[in-house]
Amino acid sequence: MKLGVDVGMVRVGLAACDPDGILATPVKTLTRDAKRNSDIRLVAKEAGTRNAVEVFVGLPRTLKGAEKASAEMARGYAALLVTELARVGLDTPVRLIDERLTTVSAHQALHAAGLDGREHRKVVDQAAAVGILQHALDMQKGKNGIVGELVPADVATVPGDGAHSRTEEGLAITTEALTPRTPWSAS
Repeated sequence: MKLGVDVGMVRVGLAACDPDGILATPVKTLTRDAKRNSDIRLVAKEAGTRNAVEVFVGLPRTLKGAEKASAEMARGYAALLVTELARVGLDTPVRLIDERLTTVSAHQALHAAGLDGREHRKVVDQAAAVGILQHALDMQKGKNGIVGELVPADVATVPGDGAHSRTEEGLAITTEALTPRTPWSAS
């Protein structure tokens, strides 16, 4: 079983697939908690409960493939998720997957299904997470292998390994906090 995660400033969408990795379905929408990261703990708990073998976090890029602040936020979220998974004893790999237009597609699909625009907010993040996960599953089938950018475990440190204060200071996802220690920074 695999999970898909759509990270936003306000909400986080979560999707899962069947054990055969064929079809992604919505799971839930979490409230984003950038100060305490309770949503990250809930995603890790869901991964453990479902025995997830992989987690895909959407990486928003511009149409030209550039990465802006939202991509940096997704990278930071994925790094914190790796740390939380390790903290709870799971070695589930976290991979970043290009998610261009998934939220736009989710809004269009919800509109086509007749859902009122005001109601979109309640489920659009789940629908975007489904799009992210389904895209990853389809790519894996097409390539018959691993897809996405692996988020290395050494990007963020696990509390209790002697670098506890560094991890605590970096828990809130900000570009400034993550840029100096991320290997993918452009600077």
